[in-house]
Amino acid sequence: MNQTENAPKEKAVIVEVGPRDGLQYESGFFPTERKIELIDRLSASGMKRIEVTSFVHPKVIPALRDAVEVLNGIHKEPGVVYSALVPNLKGCQRALETPVDDIALFVSASEAHNQKNVGMSIADSLAGFEEIARLVLAAGRSLRGYVVTAFGCPYEGAIPEERVLSMARAYADMGVAEVSFGDTTGMANPRMVSEKMGRLAQELKGVRLAAHFHNSRGLGLANAYAAYQAGVRIFDSSVGGLGGCPTAVGAMGNVATEDLVNMLEEMGIDTGVDFAKLLEATALIEEVLATQPASFTCRQGRPVWGPSTI
Repeated sequence: MNQTENAPKEKAVIVEVGPRDGLQYESGFFPTERKIELIDRLSASGMKRIEVTSFVHPKVIPALRDAVEVLNGIHKEPGVVYSALVPNLKGCQRALETPVDDIALFVSASEAHNQKNVGMSIADSLAGFEEIARLVLAAGRSLRGYVVTAFGCPYEGAIPEERVLSMARAYADMGVAEVSFGDTTGMANPRMVSEKMGRLAQELKGVRLAAHFHNSRGLGLANAYAAYQAGVRIFDSSVGGLGGCPTAVGAMGNVATEDLVNMLEEMGIDTGVDFAKLLEATALIEEVLATQPASFTCRQGRPVWGPSTI
């Protein structure tokens, strides 16, 4: 046996965002008990990180109005990190009353998109996160930060790299250990990803970098591979390719977890995910959504058209 055969296998971490980012804009309500079943199936598949829900006001995202019930109802597997997205201090306080392990914050690198998404400037969003971060860290939970539209915005076009970098540094100053850079409308290409993620890695030595790609233009997997080559080892994806952004026209679906896991494993990169069990989670989504009204989403990386929430 040669040295190559003895070498440790390369690894990548998948952050499953389907239960939150995937289901939040479905026009029909995904029943609470089926959400719990979905998350439990994902846990059983070997997924080590799952974004379970969001504590956005129920009037804004009624599809996730059962956040507390879901977090209290899931079977928490040892070694799995369960996270929730919070938009503000009140949402954070509600989240910390549950057994959630990790709190995720989000801000857009585009002023126009941030205004449309949360009705605030970038500076105001970041300022509001400071108190949230202190509260989360004092409670012994971890913090994750999203920088969305990091690769381009449908309203502003190209996003200055220095702005993205300064936002990541602001997160780091708050104690955020990991920052995920999102291609919210699928505007990135592999060369752009390689160059931008490479420079961010050089500048942000003490921060774990993650990448979150959408498949609007069919480049999601290619962009994930480019990010991997640039040194990124943490990737967000959504089971079944569900998800999008209601304030960004054309942001169809997230990269499908099963496609991403298949690509990485075929390349010899260990994700720790049992592919057959992952497909059982995908089958549950297909079963439930088959009974729901049509919506604008992207299942398995292929668009399904219906009444749009955008």
